[in-house]
Amino acid sequence: MSAPDEDTFAEEGGEMEELGEADSDEDEGVDMEEEGADGGEDRKVYVPGIEPLRPGEELEMDRSAYRMYHECQTGAPCLSFDVLRDGDGESREQFPLSMLLCAGTQADTALSNRLLVIRMHNLHGTEKDKEGEESSDEESDDEDDEDEDKKPKMELAMMAHYGGINRVRVTRRGEQSLAAVWSEKGQVEIFDLQPQLEAVHSSAAMATFIKQQKEATALFSFSGHMAEGFAVDWSPTVPGRLVSGDCKKNIHVWEPREGGTSWQIDQRPFSSHSKSIEDLQWSPTEATVFASCSVDQSIRIWDIRAPPNSMLSANEAHSSDINVISWNRSEPFILSGGDDGLLKVWDLRQFKTGRPVANFKQHSAPVTSVEWSPVDSSVFAASGADDVVSQWDLSVESCDVGARVEGVKDLPPQLLFLHQGQSEIKEIHWHPQMPGVMVSTALSGFNVFRTISV
Repeated sequence: MSAPDEDTFAEEGGEMEELGEADSDEDEGVDMEEEGADGGEDRKVYVPGIEPLRPGEELEMDRSAYRMYHECQTGAPCLSFDVLRDGDGESREQFPLSMLLCAGTQADTALSNRLLVIRMHNLHGTEKDKEGEESSDEESDDEDDEDEDKKPKMELAMMAHYGGINRVRVTRRGEQSLAAVWSEKGQVEIFDLQPQLEAVHSSAAMATFIKQQKEATALFSFSGHMAEGFAVDWSPTVPGRLVSGDCKKNIHVWEPREGGTSWQIDQRPFSSHSKSIEDLQWSPTEATVFASCSVDQSIRIWDIRAPPNSMLSANEAHSSDINVISWNRSEPFILSGGDDGLLKVWDLRQFKTGRPVANFKQHSAPVTSVEWSPVDSSVFAASGADDVVSQWDLSVESCDVGARVEGVKDLPPQLLFLHQGQSEIKEIHWHPQMPGVMVSTALSGFNVFRTISV
């Protein structure tokens, strides 16, 4: 679905496109199929990177490979987003589902950017094809009514933000919902999302929000970085504690002050890296410990009680820029992805050896995002500049794998699923309250899906 004018969207909300409505030849899926040039039954599983499509072949989505699939667009593409936790409960699997996201745009001009809060709801699961079934006109009308009831919905509350948004991360601090925003203007800003959250839940609040709409006013901003950056992360153990890193190799830790509207930031940076900081992750268990990765090809572990140098490092962790890292919530593992297309798993108990405990080369272009599953410590996902989202399970061993589809015998047994169809995928996240549900953002918009594999 192409978004209408942004202001119209903010006022009226929108409808998302659901599985099977797109007519594009680039429909999503793994277990994707090739269709013979004659339109016949010459179909087989398509695996990206193994064999290119031949003339006359096109990709067709295998709908049975998804428990849920929806897509939407928000006007200008979003380079980064994060999932806002809601009060609707944990471990939600019953359809229809709903979710809240916070995202930032990368528009053509600095003045056209927006900080978005998105509410997606009435998200139904995929249904089996009804091909070959004959139905009366009356039954068709009933099905049309039912289809209308099952259309996914979206509300969008936007605040104008001067400058493209490089990365967004959200947290809860008491009653506050806060977004930390790294932007191209070289500042890290903190925004209170309460007015936008109220707007996406109430048409009256939305009308008031639109009437009062103006450029976003930051609760707090920090201009102490010497350049713009991408790396930022909220502490999962100390509410309001933040770490940010820039393209000039410096890292700053933010300590929240009383009152919830300001932060104390040490002007002396953590500075063991020699090149741009690409990603930061707090330890899920140690309140003072965080990890970083850099263009200098190293991953470092830091303790904020011992500035300015890192405690541990793997100095040649990848053969080129390391773009992203993710710290496992329940195991001492860090996952990394680099420009070399490699995914590596590091055991912190063996970190000093400089050798990963697992190494996967599935992506044929730089890795753009990685994240461990919040509910299964052996499962993770990654996205790449090859327009693929991959899902993995480290607990799978070669002997566990049954009969494989012809032509895919060379795939690692830990690889669960390859999702396609988006162009220039930038970031992925699992939903922490919905097992197996993933969201991805790309130049072509958002995908919200759950595969049959996770």
